[in-house]
Amino acid sequence: MIPEPTPPQPTTRNAPDRPDGRAYVVRGDLDLAVDVALATGRPLLLRGDPGSGKSSFAAHVAWLNNWAYHEHVVTSRTQAPDLLWSFDHVLRLADAQAQRLKPIDAYVEPGVLWKAFAPRCARAHTHRARSHRLPRSRGRRPVRTDSTELCTQSVVLIDEIDKADPELPNGLLVPLGSRRFTLSQTGRDIEPEDDAKALVVITTNEQRELPEAFLRRCLVVKLEHPEPEELVEVARTHVDAYDGPFTDADLLLAQDLADLVQGLRADAERRAHRKPSTAEFLDAFHACRKMGIRVEDSDERWRTLRRMALLKQDNVA
Repeated sequence: MIPEPTPPQPTTRNAPDRPDGRAYVVRGDLDLAVDVALATGRPLLLRGDPGSGKSSFAAHVAWLNNWAYHEHVVTSRTQAPDLLWSFDHVLRLADAQAQRLKPIDAYVEPGVLWKAFAPRCARAHTHRARSHRLPRSRGRRPVRTDSTELCTQSVVLIDEIDKADPELPNGLLVPLGSRRFTLSQTGRDIEPEDDAKALVVITTNEQRELPEAFLRRCLVVKLEHPEPEELVEVARTHVDAYDGPFTDADLLLAQDLADLVQGLRADAERRAHRKPSTAEFLDAFHACRKMGIRVEDSDERWRTLRRMALLKQDNVA
């Protein structure tokens, strides 16, 4: 029986960011990078400007291979154990005050790396913890377990790691290298499962330099901004995936916008301003397409859209 994975869940049709991975144009060495990462077991660190497609690449790999998908968006408060497990201190304190303490495992929740490195262990733990949290009553039915087959192949996205304190990447060196870790609250050792295959994708906007020891343990790929013809292909892929069909009018619009973005980026480089990204090109394309706005128009609607979606600066002609 072919396992049923849990791919990234699609958002609604009108949502601007669809994390289902269906629409993505793979460029450069990304395909080879995935193969090397799987062959070596090393994390794949994607560098590049915000909006360059780093995060959505992970979801695309999961969708393309029909693998499970887990993601954790890093914040300034994220610590290394948060990617392995979480412990609900608030719930345990409340239970202690109410004199209804449960086994300590009941307050532990598997994190994205636990689910990827030891998926069966993570699922079993979740079922046990859930059963402990049920009210204690006579004749209580056992927790119903998930009957779907478990996908042991997965993609893990650790998004924007440069937002975190430098101690976070340092704290991940051993778990990412050995795929083993110990739960500090219980002392339980979590071991990797032999048939678990996990691609760990880590993104950075390079707002903070990452430790050398961490970089040494990663495969590093930088996503460069697409050329105009590649931007057109990005627009085509998104329309075909979600709206379709991609018409001749859409092609002309995408070409005009791609050329404009290339010029705006060159001008921003000279002025040391921020450059419009691939994501902002797509926003402008979808807005023009749905609102019937053309790039060659000189009316107020186009000038306003250009300023809001691409330039994002006040008082720009």
